[in-house]
Amino acid sequence: MDRLTAMQVFVEVAKRGGFSAAAEHLDINRVKVTRYVSELESWLGTRLLQRSTRRVSLTEAGEACLRQCEQMLALTQDLRSTIGQRDSSPSGQLRMTTSISFGQAHLTNAVVDYLKLYPDVSVDLMVADHAVDLVEERVDLAIRIAGELDPNLVARRIAPCRSVICASPGYLQTRGTPTHPQALTAHNCLTYTNFGRSEWRFGNRQGEEVNVEISGNLTANEASILMAAAQAGAGIAQLPTYLANPLTDRGTLIELLPEWDPPELVIWGVYLSRRHLPASVRTMLDFLAERFRDAQCWEGSIHSGGRTR
Repeated sequence: MDRLTAMQVFVEVAKRGGFSAAAEHLDINRVKVTRYVSELESWLGTRLLQRSTRRVSLTEAGEACLRQCEQMLALTQDLRSTIGQRDSSPSGQLRMTTSISFGQAHLTNAVVDYLKLYPDVSVDLMVADHAVDLVEERVDLAIRIAGELDPNLVARRIAPCRSVICASPGYLQTRGTPTHPQALTAHNCLTYTNFGRSEWRFGNRQGEEVNVEISGNLTANEASILMAAAQAGAGIAQLPTYLANPLTDRGTLIELLPEWDPPELVIWGVYLSRRHLPASVRTMLDFLAERFRDAQCWEGSIHSGGRTR
C-alpha cells in the first residue's frame, strides 16, 4: 500500500464527507478510494469512518488520524519545497472565504484572473456574512476586513479599506445634508449589526477627532444590504469605498462630510500557519497584494489621513 496516497485519499473523504466526492476531486474511481481507506484502516487496526447510505463521518480514531495525516502530508509538501520544488507551479484545490460584498465586488474577478495564470489550481470560494472558523471549515485562506486582528492569527496585509458616509439624493432632498459629523444625530443612520451600531467615529486632517452618537431604524450584518438600503433612500450609511465609489461617481449616492474620515480598516489575508504554506496560498497572497496594492483598483490614490482628489 502507498501509505501517503492512502492518507491523502482518507483526508479528502473526511473533508468532502463521502467517497464519491473524494473520487471526483482526486480524479480516480470510487472503488480505489474505498480500497485505500480500507487498507489504511487495516494497517492502523481501527475503523476511521462511519459509513451510511448518505454520507460518512469520522470516528474518534478517525478524528485523531485526520490531524496526523494532515500534518504528515504538510510535512511531505514542506520537504519537497525544501529540496528545490518551492517554485514549481501551484496546483490542487485552494479553499477561500470572504465577505459577500467584497467577494461580489472584487475578489471573484481577481480569482478568475489568478486562475488564468495558474490553471492547475482550483478555487473553492465561500462567501459568508460572518468570520468563518478556518480550522472547522478547512479553509486555506480567508480575506477579512478589520482593524486589528487576533494576535493568534497569521495574516498578511493586502490593502487599506477606507469608508465613506453617503446617502441618496432623494433622502438628502427630504432630510437635508449634514455638514458636520454631529449633525448625523438628527438623521436616520443605517448601521452594522456587529460594530458601530450606536456610535460613529471621525477624524480630519487637522487631527481633530469626533465621536457621534447615531441611531436609525435599520441594521444589517452585510455592507451590500446597507448599500442597497441607502440607494433606496432609507438613510445615511457608512460604506467601504470598494462598494461606494462606483455609485458616488455616478451620482446614485452622494458622499457626505468629505473632510471627515471614519477609521481606516485593513484587508487581510488570514491563514493557519506560516509553516508548510502551500504554493497556491503563497501565490494567491502575492497576486492579491499586487492587484489590490493601495486599493488603487477601486480607490485611485490613498492619502494617509484623508483623500486625494
